[in-house]
Amino acid sequence: MSSVGSQHVEQAVAEMAAVLTPHVDLDWQARAGSLEWSCWKTAAHVAQDFASYAGQVAARVTAGYLSFDLVIAPDAAPGEVLEVVSACGRLLSLAVAAAGAGPVAWHWGMSDAAGFAAMGVAEALVHTFDITQGLGVAWRPPESLCQLVVARLLPHSPSGHSCDVLLWATGRAVLAGRPRVGEWIWRAALP
Repeated sequence: MSSVGSQHVEQAVAEMAAVLTPHVDLDWQARAGSLEWSCWKTAAHVAQDFASYAGQVAARVTAGYLSFDLVIAPDAAPGEVLEVVSACGRLLSLAVAAAGAGPVAWHWGMSDAAGFAAMGVAEALVHTFDITQGLGVAWRPPESLCQLVVARLLPHSPSGHSCDVLLWATGRAVLAGRPRVGEWIWRAALP
């Protein structure tokens, strides 16, 4: 299987925007699926994660996370939040593309650029799913992107359709014959 790269981050961000932009007039204060957050807060969280991952990679941080937070104006409309998500996704894509091979930054251990790209893709996919659940929009993450995420971040997951496995492994769905997952951690760090 090919490595996760900047192009996959771009695909995931484009998918998120394409799925959610037609629904910016719905109630984004609704709870996002099974999360405690609203749809608005969940989208803002994705932007924060993208910015955080991009900062880690760009700064080549070797221990801990950089001490910064992304702040989105609380009165920003859902469409404006999605613009911030897209901008931060682009920052992550550019940081990953410029990173080079080998370990580049810390995320509970040293990770390569592919690990950060995979985490970005995963955040976009699972949280788009959460938001669509909250907005009452039928959508499932694309299988091709899910395959990359599961292979890179969840290598010891059970077999099955990668979309089902990703949603199960992140506590969003049941998987036949498996107990429901309550906690998980991305395995982005290199062995």
